[in-house]
This record gives sequence, C-alpha cells and structure tokens, in this order.
Amino acid sequence: MVPHSAKNLNVPAPRHRPGEKPEFDDLDISNAGALPRPHVMSDPKELFPFANGIIRVLDMKGQAHGEWDPKLDPEVLRQGLRDMLTTRIYDDRMQNMQRVGKMSFYMKSRGEEAVAVAQAMALDKDDMLFPSYRQQGLLISRGRDLLDMMNHCLSNAGDNCKGRQLPIMYTWKEGNFFSISGNLGTQFCQAVGWAVASSYKGEDAIASTWIGEGTTATADFHHGMTFAAVYDAPVLLNVVNNQWAISSFQGFAGGEKATFASRGIGYGMPGLRVDGNDFLAVYAVTKWAAERARNGGGPTLIELFTYRADAHSTSDDPTKYRPEDEARVWPLGDPVERLKGHLIEIGEWSEERHTQAMAEITSLVTQKYKQAEALGTLNTGERPPVSSMFEDVFEEMPDNLRRQRQQLGV
Repeated sequence: MVPHSAKNLNVPAPRHRPGEKPEFDDLDISNAGALPRPHVMSDPKELFPFANGIIRVLDMKGQAHGEWDPKLDPEVLRQGLRDMLTTRIYDDRMQNMQRVGKMSFYMKSRGEEAVAVAQAMALDKDDMLFPSYRQQGLLISRGRDLLDMMNHCLSNAGDNCKGRQLPIMYTWKEGNFFSISGNLGTQFCQAVGWAVASSYKGEDAIASTWIGEGTTATADFHHGMTFAAVYDAPVLLNVVNNQWAISSFQGFAGGEKATFASRGIGYGMPGLRVDGNDFLAVYAVTKWAAERARNGGGPTLIELFTYRADAHSTSDDPTKYRPEDEARVWPLGDPVERLKGHLIEIGEWSEERHTQAMAEITSLVTQKYKQAEALGTLNTGERPPVSSMFEDVFEEMPDNLRRQRQQLGV
C-alpha cells in the first residue's frame, strides 16, 4: 500500500519533455496595455493585480498599448536594439571561442537581452548594479569596452580580475558594477546593504540586483527581502524567471503555486510581473520602481517573465530535458525581434538598416576579439607571476603569507 503522505506528494514536472510537442496555449498572459499604470507611491496593498498579471506594452505585431508605454524617443529605442544585438553577437563569438578551446566556460543570455539592456538604460549611471550571470547587457549598455570583457573571459594579460575569477563573472568598479558571485543569492543581501548605506548617507543613488527564479529558494533571497522591507531600502529586487534553473524548471522553486512577483506581497512591498521580452515594458517598470525608491517608497520586487532560449552554460545540453523547439514556440517571442518589429512598425527602422547594423556590430566584435586574442587565451600568452597570488587580498599582508612569499622567493 502507498502511504497516505506519498499519495498526496506533489512532484513538479515541466510542461514538456524531449520528443513532445511544446505548446503554451493555457498560459495566462495579459493583453498588451491591459494593466493600468498606478501612482508610484501607491500602497502595496493596492498592487496585488500587478503581481499576478503580466505588464505588457508591445503586442506581438509590434504595436505599443496602454499607460505603461514610456513613449521613448526613437533614438533611444534604436540604441536599445543595437545594445541587444551587440550582446547577442558578443555572446555567439565568445561561445564559439569556448568550443574551440580558447576559454574554459561561457554562459549566453539569448532570449533575455531586454532584461539587462532595458533596465540599464532606465537606471542612472550612479546607481549600483548587483548582477547575476546573464546580465552582460548591463555592461554593454553602460559602455564597458568589449575588449575588457573579452580579456576577462580569456583570463589573459588584460584581465582586470588577473585570472582569479571564472569567465563571465565580471566586475567593473568604475561602472558601478559589483563583482558577480558563483554563490547564488549573495547579491540580494549586498544590494540591500548598499542601498541602506546610500540612503543613510543622504545620497540619491539606488541599487538594483538580479537573481534567477531558482535562487528565490535560497535563504539569501529571504534575508534580502526582509531587510529591504524593514528599512525601506531604495533597491530594485529583480527575479529573472527564465523558466529553467539549469535542468530544473521553475516549479521546483515554487513557480507553479504562485508567481514570483507575489512574494513581495508577504513582505509588504510592491510585486510587479512584467513581460521580460518586451523592451518597452521592462524599461517602464524599471523607471516606475526607481522613481518610487528615490522618493522614499522603498523596495520593489520585479519578476521578469522570460525564457532562456539557449543552454544554461557551455556545460549544459538542454535537449536532454526539454523539447528542442520549445524556445521557438515561446508565446512572448524574442526580445530582439519584437523591438525590431516595433521600430519598423513606427517607421524608424528597416530590414536594410538592421542588416547593416548586424554587419557593423559583427565587425566590431571581430576586431575586439583579435585584440584580446593577441593578449592571450586559455592556452597561450603571458601568465600572471607567482607573486600575484599574494596581492590584492589584504590591505596589510598577514605574517603567515609574508613568510610563504619569502619561502617561494617571490
């Protein structure tokens, strides 16, 4: 006999498995423009519908609708499209280099480019970013030189981390971009602490941080949420729900029971759920939450509902756990194609201009890669001196390390 407890045990299962036909007809997706734009200082109790619907501006024909439309200048939209294209082309080049053995590891952001690019463009340059991986678009939108990003991934002589960090775990102090950590969730607590300090010092800068939906199952998520709510920290707490945490679908983090945005309700903060493949909606929601934070309204939890269109990393094969064409039938489409379609719809872009932009960006990425390769790759080029392992860790080197260095004669 099956024990009573086993009969009632729920084991989450993804919608589709390899070999099955993917379909998303029963997803509850709000129409573009259906949700109103509330006042930025609204009581969180009034915002329940925004945690359970999906804030959208662009429909699937490229037309903008509703109060959330940020009505951006076409030049801003074109810059957003170029930044997303740059992110995608950069990603493709770097993965190819990993495949031929010139770097050890890589993680692409295909399908999620609008999350990083739109949010970077909506925030101020002085705002502090506490990212997870797959937010390389933040760096690109803030003007980080692709050469510096490549040098880091190749761990060569130009790497600002001196080979001490995994590829894609970037850091850029000058760009207010905090070091990415392989320990998932730490950035939630760090961002809240930084935001509290900024407010305490009377500064206007706010913090923004990103985790994947799987990381909401960690303790750091709840620690960060609690402190943010208690202290009204001026921080944006972003959960990128791309449906998959490596091979575990979002149901294992509780996504089948309630939306991730609705978790903000229990902490007394707004929870907003946004179409993460809609550049305009992501920009508008980020602006709303940033304005609220700057005006003393405290934190906002944002769920960016998107889809990881490629593998989790170069160590992953998604065909082992989901249908090969699932990304193609994702009902909210591709963020690059959707913004491109919108620009064409309003007469501010064309297929010819798009082709030209692709060629220009590809040429730039190729040029930058040749410069980076000249400084070394995983298997070629200058290696850091042994003495460097003792540097950049302690302000004053402890006696035990000083003795070790002397013993090595470096």
